[in-house]
Amino acid sequence: MSAFNLVIRNGTIVDGSGGDAYEADVAIAEGKIAAIGRNLPKGSDEIDARGKLVTPGFVDVHTHYDAQVTWSHRLSPSTWNGVTTVLLGNCGVGFAPCHADQHDMLINLMEGVEDIPEVVLSEGLPWNWHSFPDFLDALAARSYDADVATQVPHAALRVYVMGERGANREAATEQDRRRMAGLTIEGLRAGAFGFSTSRTLNHRAADGRHIPTLRAEEAELTAIAQAMRSVGGGWLQIVSDFEDRQGEIDLFRRLARQSGRPVTITLTQSDAHPEGWRELMDAIDQANAEGLRITAQIRSRPTSVLLGFELSQNPFSGRPTYKEIAHLPFAERLALLRQPEFRARVLADSVDQSEYAARRVERWKRMFPLGDPPDYEPAADQSIAARAAREGRSPDEVAYDLLLERDGKGILYLPVTNYAGGNLDVVGEMLAAPNSLIGLGDGGAHVGIMCDATATSYTLTHWTRDRRRGSLFPVTWGIKRLTADNAIEMGLSDRGLLRPGLKADVNVLDYDNMRLRRPEIAYDLPAGGKRLVQRTDGFDATVVSGEVVYRNGEATGALPGRLVRRV
Repeated sequence: MSAFNLVIRNGTIVDGSGGDAYEADVAIAEGKIAAIGRNLPKGSDEIDARGKLVTPGFVDVHTHYDAQVTWSHRLSPSTWNGVTTVLLGNCGVGFAPCHADQHDMLINLMEGVEDIPEVVLSEGLPWNWHSFPDFLDALAARSYDADVATQVPHAALRVYVMGERGANREAATEQDRRRMAGLTIEGLRAGAFGFSTSRTLNHRAADGRHIPTLRAEEAELTAIAQAMRSVGGGWLQIVSDFEDRQGEIDLFRRLARQSGRPVTITLTQSDAHPEGWRELMDAIDQANAEGLRITAQIRSRPTSVLLGFELSQNPFSGRPTYKEIAHLPFAERLALLRQPEFRARVLADSVDQSEYAARRVERWKRMFPLGDPPDYEPAADQSIAARAAREGRSPDEVAYDLLLERDGKGILYLPVTNYAGGNLDVVGEMLAAPNSLIGLGDGGAHVGIMCDATATSYTLTHWTRDRRRGSLFPVTWGIKRLTADNAIEMGLSDRGLLRPGLKADVNVLDYDNMRLRRPEIAYDLPAGGKRLVQRTDGFDATVVSGEVVYRNGEATGALPGRLVRRV
Protein backbone atom coordinates (compact mmCIF):
# COMPACT_ATOMS: atom_id res chain seq x y z
CA MET A 1 0.00 0.00 0.00
CA SER A 2 1.35 3.41 -0.97
CA ALA A 3 2.38 5.86 1.71
CA PHE A 4 0.85 8.65 -0.40
CA ASN A 5 -2.87 9.09 -1.09
CA LEU A 6 -2.18 11.32 -4.09
CA VAL A 7 0.85 12.33 -6.13
CA ILE A 8 0.68 15.26 -8.53
CA ARG A 9 3.54 14.48 -10.85
CA ASN A 10 5.78 16.44 -13.24
CA GLY A 11 4.10 19.78 -12.68
CA THR A 12 5.52 23.30 -12.61
CA ILE A 13 5.33 24.34 -8.96
CA VAL A 14 4.23 27.90 -8.22
CA ASP A 15 4.25 27.59 -4.47
CA GLY A 16 2.54 30.83 -3.37
CA SER A 17 5.67 32.46 -1.98
CA GLY A 18 6.28 34.61 -5.06
CA GLY A 19 9.53 32.75 -5.74
CA ASP A 20 10.55 31.22 -9.04
CA ALA A 21 8.59 28.32 -10.45
CA TYR A 22 10.25 24.91 -10.60
CA GLU A 23 9.41 21.39 -11.74
CA ALA A 24 8.66 18.77 -9.10
CA ASP A 25 6.15 16.22 -7.82
CA VAL A 26 3.81 16.92 -4.91
CA ALA A 27 2.90 14.01 -2.64
CA ILE A 28 -0.12 14.14 -0.34
CA ALA A 29 -0.94 11.97 2.66
CA GLU A 30 -3.60 12.29 5.35
CA GLY A 31 -4.80 15.64 4.04
CA LYS A 32 -1.40 17.31 4.12
CA ILE A 33 1.48 17.84 1.76
CA ALA A 34 3.89 15.04 2.59
CA ALA A 35 6.74 15.75 0.19
CA ILE A 36 7.78 17.92 -2.76
CA GLY A 37 10.57 16.67 -4.98
CA ARG A 38 11.48 14.65 -8.06
CA ASN A 39 10.80 10.98 -8.66
CA LEU A 40 8.63 10.51 -5.56
CA PRO A 41 7.16 7.01 -4.93
CA LYS A 42 3.88 6.11 -6.59
CA GLY A 43 0.67 7.25 -4.93
CA SER A 44 -2.68 5.50 -4.58
CA ASP A 45 -3.98 8.11 -7.03
CA GLU A 46 -1.93 10.15 -9.45
CA ILE A 47 -2.39 13.28 -11.56
CA ASP A 48 -0.07 13.94 -14.50
CA ALA A 49 0.57 17.67 -14.37
CA ARG A 50 3.19 17.83 -17.10
CA GLY A 51 3.01 21.27 -18.73
CA LYS A 52 0.62 22.48 -16.01
CA LEU A 53 0.97 24.81 -13.03
CA VAL A 54 0.59 23.32 -9.55
CA THR A 55 -0.42 25.99 -7.04
CA PRO A 56 -1.95 26.36 -3.60
CA GLY A 57 -5.75 26.57 -3.49
CA PHE A 58 -7.10 30.12 -3.65
CA VAL A 59 -8.28 31.92 -0.50
CA ASP A 60 -11.26 34.23 -1.07
CA VAL A 61 -11.58 36.80 1.72
CA HIS A 62 -14.81 38.45 0.58
CA THR A 63 -17.83 36.26 -0.13
CA HIS A 64 -21.49 36.22 0.84
CA TYR A 65 -22.23 32.50 0.99
CA ASP A 66 -23.84 33.00 4.42
CA ALA A 67 -27.13 31.55 3.17
CA GLN A 68 -25.81 29.12 0.55
CA VAL A 69 -23.69 27.26 3.12
CA THR A 70 -26.85 26.36 5.02
CA TRP A 71 -28.57 24.60 2.12
CA SER A 72 -25.82 23.60 -0.31
CA HIS A 73 -22.65 21.56 -0.05
CA ARG A 74 -21.13 23.43 -2.99
CA LEU A 75 -19.82 26.98 -2.90
CA SER A 76 -20.03 27.58 -6.61
CA PRO A 77 -19.18 29.52 -8.62
CA SER A 78 -16.13 30.23 -6.40
CA THR A 79 -15.12 26.56 -6.18
CA TRP A 80 -15.35 26.23 -9.97
CA ASN A 81 -12.62 28.86 -10.01
CA GLY A 82 -10.02 27.27 -7.77
CA VAL A 83 -11.16 28.65 -4.41
CA THR A 84 -10.56 26.23 -1.53
CA THR A 85 -11.26 28.58 1.41
CA VAL A 86 -14.05 31.18 1.60
CA LEU A 87 -14.68 33.86 4.22
CA LEU A 88 -18.33 34.70 4.96
CA GLY A 89 -19.99 37.42 7.00
CA ASN A 90 -18.67 40.42 5.10
CA CYS A 91 -20.17 43.93 4.92
CA GLY A 92 -21.82 43.58 8.32
CA VAL A 93 -24.60 41.27 7.07
CA GLY A 94 -25.37 37.70 8.06
CA PHE A 95 -27.88 35.54 9.88
CA ALA A 96 -26.47 35.17 13.37
CA PRO A 97 -27.02 35.91 16.12
CA CYS A 98 -30.77 36.11 15.57
CA HIS A 99 -33.93 35.90 17.67
CA ALA A 100 -36.76 33.85 16.16
CA ASP A 101 -38.89 36.94 15.61
CA GLN A 102 -36.09 38.66 13.65
CA HIS A 103 -35.77 36.18 10.78
CA ASP A 104 -37.79 38.31 8.38
CA MET A 105 -35.81 41.41 9.29
CA LEU A 106 -32.46 39.79 8.46
CA ILE A 107 -33.85 38.27 5.27
CA ASN A 108 -35.11 41.71 4.22
CA LEU A 109 -31.67 43.16 4.91
CA MET A 110 -29.77 40.47 2.99
CA GLU A 111 -32.21 40.71 0.09
CA GLY A 112 -31.60 44.43 -0.21
CA VAL A 113 -27.88 44.59 0.47
CA GLU A 114 -26.75 41.51 -1.42
CA ASP A 115 -29.57 41.01 -3.96
CA ILE A 116 -30.65 37.53 -2.89
CA PRO A 117 -34.42 37.11 -3.41
CA GLU A 118 -36.61 36.88 -0.34
CA VAL A 119 -38.32 33.69 -1.51
CA VAL A 120 -34.95 31.97 -1.89
CA LEU A 121 -33.89 32.91 1.63
CA SER A 122 -37.25 32.12 3.21
CA GLU A 123 -37.37 28.73 1.52
CA GLY A 124 -33.73 27.81 1.97
CA LEU A 125 -32.63 28.97 5.42
CA PRO A 126 -33.19 26.26 8.08
CA TRP A 127 -32.74 28.65 11.02
CA ASN A 128 -31.37 25.84 13.19
CA TRP A 129 -29.40 28.32 15.27
CA HIS A 130 -29.94 31.23 17.65
CA SER A 131 -26.57 32.47 18.87
CA PHE A 132 -23.48 32.95 16.75
CA PRO A 133 -21.80 29.87 18.26
CA ASP A 134 -25.00 27.96 17.37
CA PHE A 135 -24.57 29.11 13.76
CA LEU A 136 -20.98 27.86 13.70
CA ASP A 137 -22.07 24.53 15.14
CA ALA A 138 -24.70 24.23 12.40
CA LEU A 139 -22.03 24.80 9.74
CA ALA A 140 -19.61 22.44 11.48
CA ALA A 141 -22.16 19.65 11.05
CA ARG A 142 -22.05 20.07 7.26
CA SER A 143 -19.51 19.24 4.57
CA TYR A 144 -18.50 21.29 1.54
CA ASP A 145 -16.33 21.45 -1.56
CA ALA A 146 -14.21 24.13 0.17
CA ASP A 147 -13.39 25.20 3.70
CA VAL A 148 -15.62 27.85 5.26
CA ALA A 149 -14.61 30.62 7.67
CA THR A 150 -16.85 33.29 9.20
CA GLN A 151 -17.00 36.76 10.72
CA VAL A 152 -19.38 38.31 13.25
CA PRO A 153 -21.70 40.61 11.23
CA HIS A 154 -22.42 43.95 12.88
CA ALA A 155 -25.94 44.42 11.47
CA ALA A 156 -27.18 41.08 12.81
CA LEU A 157 -25.47 41.74 16.13
CA ARG A 158 -26.98 45.20 16.44
CA VAL A 159 -30.51 44.02 15.64
CA TYR A 160 -30.13 41.08 18.03
CA VAL A 161 -29.18 43.38 20.91
CA MET A 162 -31.30 46.44 20.14
CA GLY A 163 -34.26 45.11 18.13
CA GLU A 164 -36.13 47.80 16.21
CA ARG A 165 -33.97 50.48 17.82
CA GLY A 166 -30.97 48.90 16.13
CA ALA A 167 -32.73 48.50 12.79
CA ASN A 168 -33.77 52.16 12.95
CA ARG A 169 -30.16 53.21 13.57
CA GLU A 170 -30.74 54.69 17.00
CA ALA A 171 -27.67 55.36 19.13
CA ALA A 172 -26.59 52.40 21.25
CA THR A 173 -26.73 52.84 25.01
CA GLU A 174 -23.82 51.91 27.25
CA GLN A 175 -25.65 48.69 28.09
CA ASP A 176 -26.16 47.95 24.36
CA ARG A 177 -22.47 48.51 23.72
CA ARG A 178 -21.41 46.22 26.56
CA ARG A 179 -23.70 43.48 25.28
CA MET A 180 -22.48 43.80 21.69
CA ALA A 181 -18.90 43.67 22.93
CA GLY A 182 -19.63 40.55 24.95
CA LEU A 183 -21.29 38.82 22.01
CA THR A 184 -18.36 39.75 19.77
CA ILE A 185 -16.04 38.06 22.26
CA GLU A 186 -18.36 35.04 22.29
CA GLY A 187 -18.27 34.83 18.49
CA LEU A 188 -14.50 35.19 18.26
CA ARG A 189 -13.92 32.57 20.93
CA ALA A 190 -16.28 30.24 19.08
CA GLY A 191 -14.07 30.56 16.00
CA ALA A 192 -15.00 33.69 14.02
CA PHE A 193 -12.13 35.22 12.06
CA GLY A 194 -13.20 38.77 12.64
CA PHE A 195 -15.94 41.36 12.82
CA SER A 196 -17.49 43.18 9.84
CA THR A 197 -19.47 46.40 9.48
CA SER A 198 -20.87 48.66 6.77
CA ARG A 199 -20.98 52.44 6.64
CA THR A 200 -22.20 52.89 3.07
CA LEU A 201 -25.43 54.44 1.80
CA ASN A 202 -25.46 51.80 -0.95
CA HIS A 203 -26.40 49.11 1.57
CA ARG A 204 -30.15 49.17 2.09
CA ALA A 205 -32.73 46.59 3.09
CA ALA A 206 -35.30 45.51 0.53
CA ASP A 207 -37.84 47.83 2.17
CA GLY A 208 -35.56 50.80 1.50
CA ARG A 209 -34.22 51.28 5.01
CA HIS A 210 -30.51 51.95 5.42
CA ILE A 211 -28.36 49.22 6.89
CA PRO A 212 -28.58 49.37 10.73
CA THR A 213 -24.85 50.04 11.06
CA LEU A 214 -24.70 53.05 8.71
CA ARG A 215 -24.06 55.75 11.32
CA ALA A 216 -22.99 53.62 14.26
CA GLU A 217 -21.21 55.93 16.69
CA GLU A 218 -17.53 55.66 17.41
CA ALA A 219 -18.26 54.64 21.00
CA GLU A 220 -20.08 51.54 19.71
CA LEU A 221 -17.27 50.60 17.34
CA THR A 222 -14.66 51.29 20.02
CA ALA A 223 -16.41 48.95 22.46
CA ILE A 224 -16.26 46.20 19.86
CA ALA A 225 -12.64 47.01 19.01
CA GLN A 226 -11.64 46.76 22.66
CA ALA A 227 -13.47 43.44 22.88
CA MET A 228 -11.36 42.18 20.01
CA ARG A 229 -8.22 43.31 21.80
CA SER A 230 -9.24 41.29 24.85
CA VAL A 231 -9.48 38.16 22.69
CA GLY A 232 -6.35 38.94 20.66
CA GLY A 233 -7.64 37.62 17.37
CA GLY A 234 -9.52 38.40 14.16
CA TRP A 235 -9.66 41.44 11.90
CA LEU A 236 -12.14 44.29 11.37
CA GLN A 237 -13.65 44.37 7.87
CA ILE A 238 -15.24 47.70 6.94
CA VAL A 239 -16.99 49.13 3.89
CA SER A 240 -17.46 52.89 3.67
CA ASP A 241 -18.45 55.57 1.16
CA PHE A 242 -15.59 57.76 2.40
CA GLU A 243 -17.64 60.90 1.89
CA ASP A 244 -15.44 62.35 4.62
CA ARG A 245 -12.23 60.62 3.58
CA GLN A 246 -10.02 62.06 6.28
CA GLY A 247 -12.61 61.57 9.00
CA GLU A 248 -13.20 57.94 8.07
CA ILE A 249 -9.55 57.00 7.74
CA ASP A 250 -8.81 58.69 11.10
CA LEU A 251 -11.61 56.62 12.64
CA PHE A 252 -10.21 53.41 11.19
CA ARG A 253 -6.75 54.28 12.50
CA ARG A 254 -8.21 54.72 15.98
CA LEU A 255 -10.05 51.40 15.70
CA ALA A 256 -6.83 49.69 14.64
CA ARG A 257 -5.09 51.12 17.72
CA GLN A 258 -7.98 50.32 20.10
CA SER A 259 -8.28 46.76 18.87
CA GLY A 260 -4.65 45.94 18.23
CA ARG A 261 -6.02 44.01 15.26
CA PRO A 262 -5.74 44.42 11.48
CA VAL A 263 -8.36 46.53 9.70
CA THR A 264 -9.32 45.82 6.09
CA ILE A 265 -11.40 48.29 4.08
CA THR A 266 -13.02 48.29 0.66
CA LEU A 267 -11.24 50.45 -1.90
CA THR A 268 -12.58 51.28 -5.36
CA GLN A 269 -12.24 54.14 -7.82
CA SER A 270 -15.43 56.17 -8.21
CA ASP A 271 -16.39 58.26 -11.22
CA ALA A 272 -17.29 61.17 -8.92
CA HIS A 273 -13.82 61.25 -7.30
CA PRO A 274 -11.48 59.37 -9.63
CA GLU A 275 -8.36 60.31 -7.65
CA GLY A 276 -9.89 59.83 -4.18
CA TRP A 277 -8.60 56.27 -3.95
CA ARG A 278 -5.02 57.57 -4.06
CA GLU A 279 -5.57 59.69 -0.96
CA LEU A 280 -6.96 56.66 0.84
CA MET A 281 -4.14 54.42 -0.30
CA ASP A 282 -1.56 56.99 0.81
CA ALA A 283 -3.27 57.20 4.21
CA ILE A 284 -3.27 53.41 4.49
CA ASP A 285 0.43 53.28 3.63
CA GLN A 286 1.16 55.94 6.25
CA ALA A 287 -0.80 54.02 8.90
CA ASN A 288 1.24 50.91 8.15
CA ALA A 289 4.47 52.91 8.34
CA GLU A 290 3.40 53.93 11.86
CA GLY A 291 3.00 50.31 12.93
CA LEU A 292 -0.74 49.86 12.41
CA ARG A 293 -2.07 47.18 10.08
CA ILE A 294 -4.64 48.44 7.57
CA THR A 295 -5.21 46.89 4.16
CA ALA A 296 -7.30 47.87 1.16
CA GLN A 297 -9.49 45.17 -0.37
CA ILE A 298 -9.68 45.65 -4.12
CA ARG A 299 -11.21 44.03 -7.18
CA SER A 300 -9.02 42.90 -10.04
CA ARG A 301 -11.64 44.23 -12.47
CA PRO A 302 -14.46 46.80 -12.31
CA THR A 303 -17.40 46.49 -10.01
CA SER A 304 -19.97 45.90 -12.70
CA VAL A 305 -23.66 45.33 -13.35
CA LEU A 306 -24.79 42.75 -15.91
CA LEU A 307 -28.00 43.58 -17.75
CA GLY A 308 -30.29 41.30 -19.70
CA PHE A 309 -33.88 40.30 -20.32
CA GLU A 310 -33.35 37.12 -18.27
CA LEU A 311 -31.46 38.98 -15.52
CA SER A 312 -32.79 41.11 -12.67
CA GLN A 313 -32.29 44.39 -14.59
CA ASN A 314 -32.03 45.58 -18.15
CA PRO A 315 -31.81 49.07 -19.70
CA PHE A 316 -35.57 49.10 -20.24
CA SER A 317 -36.65 47.98 -16.76
CA GLY A 318 -37.90 51.46 -15.86
CA ARG A 319 -40.02 51.94 -18.96
CA PRO A 320 -43.80 51.63 -18.55
CA THR A 321 -44.27 49.17 -21.40
CA TYR A 322 -41.63 46.81 -20.04
CA LYS A 323 -43.13 47.05 -16.57
CA GLU A 324 -46.34 45.59 -17.99
CA ILE A 325 -44.57 42.28 -18.64
CA ALA A 326 -41.82 42.28 -16.00
CA HIS A 327 -43.74 39.80 -13.83
CA LEU A 328 -44.11 37.19 -16.57
CA PRO A 329 -41.93 34.07 -16.84
CA PHE A 330 -38.93 34.59 -19.09
CA ALA A 331 -40.27 32.59 -22.02
CA GLU A 332 -43.49 34.60 -22.09
CA ARG A 333 -41.63 37.90 -21.77
CA LEU A 334 -39.28 36.93 -24.57
CA ALA A 335 -42.13 36.09 -26.92
CA LEU A 336 -43.55 39.58 -26.42
CA LEU A 337 -40.16 41.31 -26.61
CA ARG A 338 -39.60 39.72 -30.03
CA GLN A 339 -42.79 41.19 -31.45
CA PRO A 340 -42.01 44.24 -33.66
CA GLU A 341 -45.02 46.13 -32.33
CA PHE A 342 -44.02 45.57 -28.70
CA ARG A 343 -40.40 46.49 -29.47
CA ALA A 344 -41.56 49.77 -30.99
CA ARG A 345 -43.66 50.55 -27.92
CA VAL A 346 -40.72 49.94 -25.53
CA LEU A 347 -38.37 52.07 -27.60
CA ALA A 348 -40.90 54.88 -27.81
CA ASP A 349 -41.37 55.01 -24.03
CA SER A 350 -39.84 57.81 -22.05
CA VAL A 351 -37.77 56.88 -19.03
CA ASP A 352 -39.16 57.63 -15.59
CA GLN A 353 -36.26 59.71 -14.31
CA SER A 354 -37.55 59.42 -10.77
CA GLU A 355 -36.37 55.83 -10.74
CA TYR A 356 -32.75 55.47 -9.75
CA ALA A 357 -32.31 52.11 -11.45
CA ALA A 358 -33.59 53.45 -14.73
CA ARG A 359 -31.19 56.39 -14.60
CA ARG A 360 -28.30 54.15 -13.67
CA VAL A 361 -28.60 51.71 -16.50
CA GLU A 362 -28.96 54.15 -19.38
CA ARG A 363 -25.27 54.94 -19.65
CA TRP A 364 -24.74 54.06 -23.28
CA LYS A 365 -21.14 55.34 -23.45
CA ARG A 366 -20.19 53.02 -20.55
CA MET A 367 -22.24 50.01 -21.57
CA PHE A 368 -20.81 47.18 -23.66
CA PRO A 369 -21.96 43.87 -25.11
CA LEU A 370 -20.49 41.00 -23.09
CA GLY A 371 -18.94 38.55 -25.52
CA ASP A 372 -17.64 35.01 -25.20
CA PRO A 373 -15.07 35.06 -23.75
CA PRO A 374 -16.12 38.20 -21.88
CA ASP A 375 -13.95 41.31 -22.15
CA TYR A 376 -13.91 43.21 -18.86
CA GLU A 377 -11.58 45.94 -20.20
CA PRO A 378 -13.35 47.02 -23.39
CA ALA A 379 -12.32 50.10 -25.34
CA ALA A 380 -14.66 53.08 -25.78
CA ASP A 381 -15.25 52.25 -29.44
CA GLN A 382 -16.96 49.03 -28.34
CA SER A 383 -19.65 50.82 -26.32
CA ILE A 384 -23.33 50.81 -27.20
CA ALA A 385 -23.11 54.53 -27.98
CA ALA A 386 -20.15 54.06 -30.35
CA ARG A 387 -21.75 51.12 -32.08
CA ALA A 388 -24.99 53.04 -32.51
CA ALA A 389 -23.11 55.97 -34.09
CA ARG A 390 -21.39 53.65 -36.58
CA GLU A 391 -24.67 51.97 -37.51
CA GLY A 392 -26.69 55.17 -37.70
CA ARG A 393 -29.19 53.90 -35.12
CA SER A 394 -30.23 54.93 -31.64
CA PRO A 395 -28.44 53.34 -28.65
CA ASP A 396 -31.82 52.08 -27.47
CA GLU A 397 -32.30 50.07 -30.67
CA VAL A 398 -28.79 48.63 -30.57
CA ALA A 399 -29.09 47.61 -26.92
CA TYR A 400 -32.52 46.05 -27.41
CA ASP A 401 -31.37 43.95 -30.36
CA LEU A 402 -28.19 42.82 -28.61
CA LEU A 403 -30.25 41.63 -25.65
CA LEU A 404 -32.42 39.55 -28.00
CA GLU A 405 -29.36 37.65 -29.25
CA ARG A 406 -28.60 34.16 -27.96
CA ASP A 407 -32.32 33.36 -27.71
CA GLY A 408 -32.96 36.44 -25.61
CA LYS A 409 -30.01 35.77 -23.31
CA GLY A 410 -27.73 38.53 -24.55
CA ILE A 411 -25.91 40.38 -21.77
CA LEU A 412 -24.69 43.97 -21.53
CA TYR A 413 -21.80 44.92 -19.27
CA LEU A 414 -21.83 48.17 -17.26
CA PRO A 415 -18.66 48.99 -15.28
CA VAL A 416 -19.67 50.99 -12.21
CA THR A 417 -16.38 51.52 -10.35
CA ASN A 418 -12.70 51.21 -11.26
CA TYR A 419 -13.31 52.38 -14.85
CA ALA A 420 -13.28 56.17 -14.78
CA GLY A 421 -10.47 56.27 -17.34
CA GLY A 422 -12.05 53.71 -19.65
CA ASN A 423 -9.35 51.15 -18.82
CA LEU A 424 -7.93 49.20 -15.86
CA ASP A 425 -4.72 51.18 -15.39
CA VAL A 426 -5.85 52.32 -11.94
CA VAL A 427 -6.67 48.73 -10.97
CA GLY A 428 -3.15 47.78 -11.97
CA GLU A 429 -1.80 50.41 -9.59
CA MET A 430 -4.05 49.09 -6.81
CA LEU A 431 -2.90 45.54 -7.45
CA ALA A 432 0.73 46.63 -7.17
CA ALA A 433 0.17 48.50 -3.90
CA PRO A 434 1.97 46.83 -0.98
CA ASN A 435 -0.96 47.13 1.44
CA SER A 436 -3.73 45.83 -0.79
CA LEU A 437 -5.53 42.47 -0.88
CA ILE A 438 -7.41 40.97 -3.78
CA GLY A 439 -11.01 40.40 -2.69
CA LEU A 440 -14.49 41.78 -3.30
CA GLY A 441 -15.56 38.95 -5.61
CA ASP A 442 -18.84 38.80 -3.64
CA GLY A 443 -19.45 35.13 -4.38
CA GLY A 444 -22.98 34.18 -3.38
CA ALA A 445 -24.38 37.72 -3.65
CA HIS A 446 -25.98 40.00 -6.24
CA VAL A 447 -27.16 36.84 -7.93
CA GLY A 448 -29.24 38.51 -10.64
CA ILE A 449 -26.97 41.40 -11.66
CA MET A 450 -23.34 40.45 -10.91
CA CYS A 451 -21.03 37.49 -11.27
CA ASP A 452 -17.58 38.45 -10.01
CA ALA A 453 -16.62 35.23 -8.23
CA THR A 454 -14.37 34.52 -11.23
CA ALA A 455 -12.11 37.38 -10.12
CA THR A 456 -9.59 34.76 -8.98
CA SER A 457 -9.36 33.29 -12.47
CA TYR A 458 -9.45 36.75 -14.03
CA THR A 459 -6.46 37.85 -11.97
CA LEU A 460 -4.41 35.12 -13.62
CA THR A 461 -5.77 35.19 -17.16
CA HIS A 462 -5.98 38.96 -17.62
CA TRP A 463 -3.26 40.34 -15.40
CA THR A 464 -0.50 37.78 -15.96
CA ARG A 465 -1.20 36.61 -19.54
CA ASP A 466 -3.82 38.33 -21.69
CA ARG A 467 -3.88 42.06 -21.06
CA ARG A 468 -3.17 44.09 -24.20
CA ARG A 469 -3.96 47.61 -22.98
CA GLY A 470 -1.20 47.82 -20.38
CA SER A 471 1.50 45.97 -18.46
CA LEU A 472 1.41 42.44 -17.05
CA PHE A 473 2.45 40.93 -13.72
CA PRO A 474 4.40 37.66 -13.32
CA VAL A 475 2.23 34.61 -12.79
CA THR A 476 4.16 33.87 -9.59
CA TRP A 477 2.98 37.24 -8.28
CA GLY A 478 -0.63 36.45 -9.21
CA ILE A 479 -0.61 33.12 -7.39
CA LYS A 480 0.92 34.66 -4.27
CA ARG A 481 -1.76 37.35 -4.20
CA LEU A 482 -4.56 34.76 -4.39
CA THR A 483 -3.09 32.36 -1.87
CA ALA A 484 -0.44 33.19 0.73
CA ASP A 485 -1.19 36.91 0.96
CA ASN A 486 -4.85 36.36 1.81
CA ALA A 487 -4.22 33.37 4.06
CA ILE A 488 -1.61 35.23 6.10
CA GLU A 489 -3.79 38.31 6.47
CA MET A 490 -6.69 36.17 7.72
CA GLY A 491 -4.45 34.43 10.22
CA LEU A 492 -4.49 31.06 8.46
CA SER A 493 -1.02 29.60 8.90
CA ASP A 494 -1.80 26.11 7.62
CA ARG A 495 -2.50 26.94 3.95
CA GLY A 496 -1.67 29.33 1.12
CA LEU A 497 1.73 27.76 0.38
CA LEU A 498 2.93 24.47 -1.03
CA ARG A 499 5.14 23.25 1.79
CA PRO A 500 5.49 19.84 3.44
CA GLY A 501 3.33 19.71 6.55
CA LEU A 502 0.80 22.28 5.35
CA LYS A 503 -2.78 21.55 4.37
CA ALA A 504 -3.10 19.93 0.94
CA ASP A 505 -5.26 22.51 -0.83
CA VAL A 506 -3.98 22.49 -4.40
CA ASN A 507 -4.92 23.59 -7.92
CA VAL A 508 -3.61 22.01 -11.12
CA LEU A 509 -3.96 24.65 -13.82
CA ASP A 510 -3.74 24.34 -17.58
CA TYR A 511 -2.56 27.93 -17.49
CA ASP A 512 -2.04 28.36 -21.23
CA ASN A 513 -5.63 27.33 -21.92
CA MET A 514 -7.42 29.02 -19.02
CA ARG A 515 -10.49 30.85 -20.35
CA LEU A 516 -13.39 32.53 -18.59
CA ARG A 517 -16.71 31.42 -19.98
CA ARG A 518 -19.63 33.73 -20.52
CA PRO A 519 -21.91 34.12 -17.45
CA GLU A 520 -25.27 32.37 -17.63
CA ILE A 521 -28.39 32.00 -15.55
CA ALA A 522 -28.97 28.85 -13.50
CA TYR A 523 -32.29 28.11 -11.79
CA ASP A 524 -30.84 26.07 -8.96
CA LEU A 525 -31.53 28.11 -5.82
CA PRO A 526 -34.25 27.14 -3.33
CA ALA A 527 -37.78 27.75 -4.65
CA GLY A 528 -36.37 27.62 -8.19
CA GLY A 529 -34.57 30.91 -7.72
CA LYS A 530 -32.16 32.09 -10.40
CA ARG A 531 -28.56 33.13 -10.16
CA LEU A 532 -25.74 34.15 -12.45
CA VAL A 533 -22.95 31.58 -12.62
CA GLN A 534 -19.67 31.50 -14.48
CA ARG A 535 -17.06 28.82 -15.04
CA THR A 536 -13.47 28.96 -16.16
CA ASP A 537 -11.81 26.38 -18.39
CA GLY A 538 -8.33 25.24 -17.47
CA PHE A 539 -8.81 23.90 -13.94
CA ASP A 540 -7.57 20.34 -14.41
CA ALA A 541 -7.98 19.55 -10.72
CA THR A 542 -8.82 21.22 -7.44
CA VAL A 543 -7.80 19.45 -4.24
CA VAL A 544 -9.14 20.21 -0.75
CA SER A 545 -7.54 18.54 2.28
CA GLY A 546 -5.91 16.00 -0.02
CA GLU A 547 -9.12 14.99 -1.84
CA VAL A 548 -9.83 15.86 -5.44
CA VAL A 549 -13.11 17.79 -5.48
CA TYR A 550 -13.04 18.80 -9.17
CA ARG A 551 -11.43 17.15 -12.20
CA ASN A 552 -11.56 19.06 -15.47
CA GLY A 553 -14.27 21.26 -14.05
CA GLU A 554 -16.53 18.42 -12.98
CA ALA A 555 -17.35 17.59 -9.37
CA THR A 556 -16.02 14.27 -8.12
CA GLY A 557 -18.53 13.97 -5.28
CA ALA A 558 -15.88 14.45 -2.58
CA LEU A 559 -16.83 16.99 0.08
CA PRO A 560 -13.85 17.33 2.43
CA GLY A 561 -14.41 21.03 3.15
CA ARG A 562 -15.29 21.94 6.72
CA LEU A 563 -15.89 24.91 8.95
CA VAL A 564 -12.57 26.44 9.97
CA ARG A 565 -12.50 27.99 13.42
CA ARG A 566 -9.98 30.63 14.39
CA VAL A 567 -7.68 29.35 17.09
